[in-house]
Amino acid sequence: MSFANVLLVDDEKSFLEIMEKRLGSRDLEVSTAESGPAALDILRGNSAVDVVILDVKMPGMDGLEVLRAIRGDFPLVEVIMLTGHGTIETAIDGMKQGAFDYLLKPCDIERLVELVRAAKDKKAVHEEKIMQAHMKEITGKMI
Repeated sequence: MSFANVLLVDDEKSFLEIMEKRLGSRDLEVSTAESGPAALDILRGNSAVDVVILDVKMPGMDGLEVLRAIRGDFPLVEVIMLTGHGTIETAIDGMKQGAFDYLLKPCDIERLVELVRAAKDKKAVHEEKIMQAHMKEITGKMI
């Protein structure tokens, strides 16, 4: 059983294929998308995604636009930004908009897996708090 369900989003097909294999061999369930709109479609159809690993520089809808859409529509999904074209400004923008973390390509695979694990843990804590709030609301109405 995988410890996290990951959506990898990058417009470079060869990068997606390599990373899908490398992450999959580390007990991650990995799906891929080659564009922001494709990633959002996958998220709409798969509520099991825990973490999105998102390229910043993509044609059409860039990573920051995708991040904003994810934050709006899927607030519990954590996002790790990746880029080969890193700037401090982009990193700051991504973090301000709610990215879990930010790595430059090529990234160390073990560091990325650590971040995925930490992001999944953060999501699980939020889900548990929501469940507890729902249970409190339900049990409070029963009294």
